[in-house]
Amino acid sequence: MGMPSAHGTLPWSPAAEHPELLADATADAVASCPSAQVAPIDDTLADTAAFCAAYDVALGSSANCVVVAGRRGDRETYAAVMVLATHRADINGVVRRHLDVRKISFAPREEATGRTGMEFGGITPIGLPSDWPVLIDRAVLEAGPVVVGSGLRRSKILLDAADLAALPSAAVLDLASPLA
Repeated sequence: MGMPSAHGTLPWSPAAEHPELLADATADAVASCPSAQVAPIDDTLADTAAFCAAYDVALGSSANCVVVAGRRGDRETYAAVMVLATHRADINGVVRRHLDVRKISFAPREEATGRTGMEFGGITPIGLPSDWPVLIDRAVLEAGPVVVGSGLRRSKILLDAADLAALPSAAVLDLASPLA
């Protein structure tokens, strides 16, 4: 094994050619991410730490997507937040203010999977509902190639982070800080 990298030891191939490895919404949207490649993984290793260890992928090249739900009065806002595995998002500060909500929390598992059509542990910003903001921490963009979910636990997507920033509802913010 060499140094962990974004590519790790996985057999990457063009994502657009393997819709069977993508959630339906992700397969429909992956054309908007020209650099996207996909690789199958053991679905029991989908969680970041286990995935990175098993496939020699650098934690700093793994971008996690969390779904948040914010509220202001009767208005409910869902958004995706992208941060590197080496960082922690400021959900109650930067993210809450950016979404202009009074209360914010991680969306419950059933809500996150039901509203996205994706599997928990595999949620990706590629193919989310078009009215959802995708908030990307600047460190994700600076990481270059990153590994993200595919919408399914049994595969991962490798792409240039610039493709994430080019998603129609994406905003790049300073919204996370490195873990101590």
